Amino acid sequence: MLDKRQFYIDGMWTDPEAGRDFEVINPSTEEPCAVISLGGALDVDDAVAAARDALQWWAPMPPDERIGYIERILEEYQARAEDMAQAISLEMGAPIDMARAQQVGAGTGHIKNFIRAAKNFQFERMLGEHAPNDRILYEPVGVCALITPWNWPMNQITLKVIAALSAGCTMVLKPSEIAPLSAHLFAEIIDRADVPQGVFNLVNGDGAGVGTRLSGHPYVNMVSFTGSARAGVAISKNAADTLKRVHLELGGKGANLIFADADEKAVKRGVIHCFNNTGQSCNAPTRMLVERSIYDDAVEIARDTAERTQVGPADQSGRHIGPLVSQAQFDKVQGLIQKGMDEGARLIAGGLGRPKGVNRGYFVRPTVFADVQNDMTIAQEEIFGPVLSMIPFDSEDEAVAIANDTPYGLTNYVQSTDGARRNRVARRLRSGMVEMNGQPRGAGSPFGGVKASGNGREGGVWGIEDFLEVKAVSGWGEDA
Repeated sequence: MLDKRQFYIDGMWTDPEAGRDFEVINPSTEEPCAVISLGGALDVDDAVAAARDALQWWAPMPPDERIGYIERILEEYQARAEDMAQAISLEMGAPIDMARAQQVGAGTGHIKNFIRAAKNFQFERMLGEHAPNDRILYEPVGVCALITPWNWPMNQITLKVIAALSAGCTMVLKPSEIAPLSAHLFAEIIDRADVPQGVFNLVNGDGAGVGTRLSGHPYVNMVSFTGSARAGVAISKNAADTLKRVHLELGGKGANLIFADADEKAVKRGVIHCFNNTGQSCNAPTRMLVERSIYDDAVEIARDTAERTQVGPADQSGRHIGPLVSQAQFDKVQGLIQKGMDEGARLIAGGLGRPKGVNRGYFVRPTVFADVQNDMTIAQEEIFGPVLSMIPFDSEDEAVAIANDTPYGLTNYVQSTDGARRNRVARRLRSGMVEMNGQPRGAGSPFGGVKASGNGREGGVWGIEDFLEVKAVSGWGEDA
């Protein structure tokens, strides 16, 4: 079993001041695979102090020099890509091929995108030709607490850490205690890249302990959190006393609007997307809204796609989906599947229990419900498992109304060959992102939502801006 009990503070691997052991569980086997320490207030205080000291010289460092360190991080990250894929697959159950291509690949893409964005970012700019002696300065927020989830570890860590580094911030990272191995490896990458001491710090812990201390810490200037809406509310309340900035990336309940003129692969594509990462994605298209004239055919395609979806261990190569991350997540998904049945949705694929022949591991059956009403629990709550809810609609107005009838507003999807309709619907959907006809958003596109899906944006220029303060200066003189 791996021993990862140390924290990375002030450029050194250190033993916890007040740690307690916590076992990391392999979700494919339900067996412990590693042990970490859950830190306490003293560990957080040490890490924040190191970040605060480093801020004095990291913040004023010329952007090109900071970019140089990030380029070295990219080199080390690519060199450790296979180690990272193995860590993610082990800790949270991503099938190894998916971990290599998508989980690790997301981190590579974000680091490259931030390098490009930072090189083109104007940290000092003129207000306008009408005010030639006014300058707008973009300056780092300060010490940042970065709290990341278990479902896309490197996606979220790189979106926060690299953006903060680009902006000139220093930081303390608290990864999910359920899946901390990839974060530990990322700290090794930071160390190998010779990022100066104190700029990046890592403390493991749970939300109630380390998370609470970080979000309320008087010397933390900003919290960037990705996770549940419930935790986001708690963090916001705890941070309010110190008036720090809070950036939240929370849940989603994405609607996938499939019109009668959609391409023939739209339904299958939507099911596969919903089930990707075993449904453990906040931007998953978990509500499939289908125009009634093609609804019956869509139900059969969805049933067939779900039944063909293979489930298997994370260390096994192939295009299957893996287990859910934990016993708690397994129990939650099982409870919501039961809720869907109890409330009258028509179960057409999957259902309760593990797949046939599987008696251990947090594996679930790829599940599809048809004839779902949008006020049902499975249509309103984020399930975070491979569970799809299908809802028919009769008109564009009705489809938009159903899509927007949710507490969340992260990502929605539109499938239609009518370009004017796609554009019209995209404008009406209340979400931070809209993806259409299976085309992913471009590199550096901002990620984030509205309503209960959070605030702020991650990725590209917008991700860097979230870690910056704007200073307006008049009477700017010419440099000597």
